[in-house]
Amino acid sequence: MTYTGFFSHVVNVVEGVGATILVVGGLGAFARFVSEIIVRRGPDAYGDLRKNLGRVILLGLEVLIIADIIRTIVVDTSVESVAVLGTIVLIRVVLSFSLEVEIDGMWPWNRWRVAPARPDSDEP
Repeated sequence: MTYTGFFSHVVNVVEGVGATILVVGGLGAFARFVSEIIVRRGPDAYGDLRKNLGRVILLGLEVLIIADIIRTIVVDTSVESVAVLGTIVLIRVVLSFSLEVEIDGMWPWNRWRVAPARPDSDEP
């Protein structure tokens, strides 16, 4: 097996892991949603579903980005593949950023405003 062939298989495995995270995580989020509706009658089951699905998508996208980077660096090293990788990463970064805003309900730079003060600090 060649160096490129080996890493081609590694990329396939990493992509499989990313897809598995998306499928199993999505099914788990929906199972939790159904459980909250039927068993617990959770007041914000839909909001929790959206947050859980967003987290699953973020994790899956991160793993798939790893596969794309490995493929571009090791398997297919051409200017075209680097341009495609750049476009894919840009799209996924924008998607990840928007999902994080959706999950947290605020811009990332505003998190410090709602973070509770530490009990051992001198701040009011």
